[in-house]
Amino acid sequence: MVWLIGCKGMLGSEIARQLDDNSIPWVGTDTDVDITDPLALEAFASSHDSTATKTGGAVSKGKTHGKIKWVINCAAFTDVNRAESSEELATKLNEAGPRNIARTARQIGAKMIHISTDYVFDGKGSEPYTETTPKAPLGVYGKTKSLGEDSVQKEMTQYYILRTAWLYGFDGKNFVYTMTKAMNSNPSVKVVNDQRGTPTCAIDLAGVIIKIIQTSERATGLFGKNSAIPYGIYHFTNMGDITWFDFAKKIYELGKKYERISNTCTVEPCATSDYPTPAQRPAYSVLSKEKIQKALKIKIPEWDESLEKFIKSPRFKSEQ
Repeated sequence: MVWLIGCKGMLGSEIARQLDDNSIPWVGTDTDVDITDPLALEAFASSHDSTATKTGGAVSKGKTHGKIKWVINCAAFTDVNRAESSEELATKLNEAGPRNIARTARQIGAKMIHISTDYVFDGKGSEPYTETTPKAPLGVYGKTKSLGEDSVQKEMTQYYILRTAWLYGFDGKNFVYTMTKAMNSNPSVKVVNDQRGTPTCAIDLAGVIIKIIQTSERATGLFGKNSAIPYGIYHFTNMGDITWFDFAKKIYELGKKYERISNTCTVEPCATSDYPTPAQRPAYSVLSKEKIQKALKIKIPEWDESLEKFIKSPRFKSEQ
């Protein structure tokens, strides 16, 4: 059974759908279980291990589907700007939280999948960052996420840390919805053209998480102790190397094509310095996906291919 932490967030909601689609039993928690409280996590694990499963959006008591053998952590403090003035809270959620979850997972003999970020790098590079590139976070968000990675690694060995970037999905606020709304309301929008990275569709990231679980299960038997995929840190985004301006232009093009945008809007480039923010963003955050492609034997979709599927989907929420 899978324990999905942060099940109501943008990525968590997508993972939940795909767990259901693949008939993988799971139980979910969100703000109802405080990840900064070790006792709350231990109590939940104890009360749900072997006694409950969640599929189709409801917890079914009394049905045994085996012990919790996978813990997926999607919970985090993700407001990059607010983190600069809320370091204590960001540290609790991004460092102490993962540490507590990893400790609980180890105690119940579960494997852990933890979501991290490109913000652990300083953005001063010019080649895609690999998993072994030294970390050098710029601000509070990146620093606390980096410490969270360290906490997971110190607490257990059976973990997968997945670093991602520029994430968007059907549930919750994200750049695609923000741009669509702005383009429908304004004659022009300005978007920074000096920050490079790669968008990531939550559908694709969730699919990789499911594949990690399924590949491990097939190779070792149901909830086996070993794994066909080496434990450690992996990078995952869609493929490509673009700026936020490039991203916005494509959103407008596809938004018009699929009638998500009815207004005529001009997308104009600008510099990061034109719109200063409390948190400094990495200027370059392209991640190398070579390691995860080899480990899972997958072909990762190009960023614009996944964006088109997202925008034309009936699940797209134009009112966001």
